[in-house]
Amino acid sequence: MAAENKKRRRDMLLIGGVLLISGIALLLTLLFRAPGDQVVVEVDGAVFGTYDLHKDAEIQIETENGGYNVLVITDGFAAVTQASCPDKLCVHQHRISHSDESIICLPNKVVISIVTHNET
Repeated sequence: MAAENKKRRRDMLLIGGVLLISGIALLLTLLFRAPGDQVVVEVDGAVFGTYDLHKDAEIQIETENGGYNVLVITDGFAAVTQASCPDKLCVHQHRISHSDESIICLPNKVVISIVTHNET
């Protein structure tokens, strides 16, 4: 019985330690992420366009297979508001504004990424 309690206590300490380290890593990531300057749109691996994140715009992204995505840049955020893909996962992703964030539409082979000016 005492051996079981020791094992359970060790397990709880291990779980608590892993959760604490994960929480600290998440907090540090959120605190030190860099705001982005530009939106880079790639279609099938090729750059479709680069846009200023701080200038409002609506960009129609046409793909070779007849698909499309609509990228809206407003208030320093980028979001996909419309897409021809069947699942619309790219439309349901949150708005992005920080460096290294991205929105991906696999069916249309579209990748929208936020970068800082010196990364392009």
